[in-house]
Amino acid sequence: MSRSPGKYIIGLTGNIATGKSVVRRMLEHLGAYTIDADSLGHRAIAKGAPGYKPVQNLFGKWILGHDGEIDRAKLAALVFRDPNALEQLEDIVHPLVGQAVDLFIRRARQKVVVVEAIKLLESNLKTSCNTIWVTYAPETIQVERLVRKRGMTRAQALERIHAQSPQSEKVSAAGVVIHNTGSYDDLWKQVTAAWKQISAVIDIEPALQEEPSGELKVQRGRPRDSQAIAELITRLSKGQRRMTAENVMEAFGDKAYLMLHSNGKLVGLVGWQVENLVARTTDLFLDANVDVPSALQALVNEVERASHELQSEASLIFPRPDLAANNALWKKLGYEQRTPQTLGVQAWQEAATESMPKGTALYFKLLRQDRVLRPI
Repeated sequence: MSRSPGKYIIGLTGNIATGKSVVRRMLEHLGAYTIDADSLGHRAIAKGAPGYKPVQNLFGKWILGHDGEIDRAKLAALVFRDPNALEQLEDIVHPLVGQAVDLFIRRARQKVVVVEAIKLLESNLKTSCNTIWVTYAPETIQVERLVRKRGMTRAQALERIHAQSPQSEKVSAAGVVIHNTGSYDDLWKQVTAAWKQISAVIDIEPALQEEPSGELKVQRGRPRDSQAIAELITRLSKGQRRMTAENVMEAFGDKAYLMLHSNGKLVGLVGWQVENLVARTTDLFLDANVDVPSALQALVNEVERASHELQSEASLIFPRPDLAANNALWKKLGYEQRTPQTLGVQAWQEAATESMPKGTALYFKLLRQDRVLRPI
């Protein structure tokens, strides 16, 4: 039973490359507040965070990069080959992550909270959960994904897979098993079916409401809107990004789409996500006939409102050159043009570097003065 009164906690776990993050994102689309505990582990050992010195003292300065930050690739290469080293690292990181997760759960407005963690069942996090969801994929699919998406060799992929406990152990502990064999449509159906069982007994508010702004309305895109979203991106990018409905369905595993309607017609779109407490708007398209200041304000306001709901610290928007050129408009919205290196906070810098599409500018806005993770 959850230790958080009034909250229903889904513990989401599964082995590497089984689709945990995709399922977490889908649950976020449906109205849950979601927490990536593994990303919190990264922040807990960042320079200046409470896990930084203990990890450095344990493993030595050789794990530091040129910038003084812990090189997570070096650290991973060590601990995945040494179970004792992994256990020592987890003894440092897990209590810090648990404290941060408790903080997020208390602050979340949503009634359903999803905690994604690859070591969920091996940690105290599981005691906070009402139910355990496990993602499953055959080993052949795990290998294919690691080779295709992470650039591993087949041998490296198998080493990472076999370093983890058997999937059968997690499946046996699950209340819900999501079989992820590659079809996003099938995955969505499984997730929504399991969600309906929860919503049948819990009064769940929708994640985003349609927001009117004069004749403009912003609405969250759903899988049923995939074809319309694909056609809009293809048209407004002038064919530079040719999208299909299947491409959009796949993208739903990474981001949410906010659709801008004017008099019932789709005239604008943003592709947006929150990861590691940073809101990132990577797609921004507006019809040439729409009033740009009004349309941009409607979309950005909704991105920020939803980002506040997800406890974001900062908002990063990456407009294409035609929209980036209007610096006065962005200043009016509270954004300033920056480079990733000038953002100051490592998590914000990493978010900008990871997410910034080629050929775009970076506009930054601080969404809250208090750093959410300062307590850890």
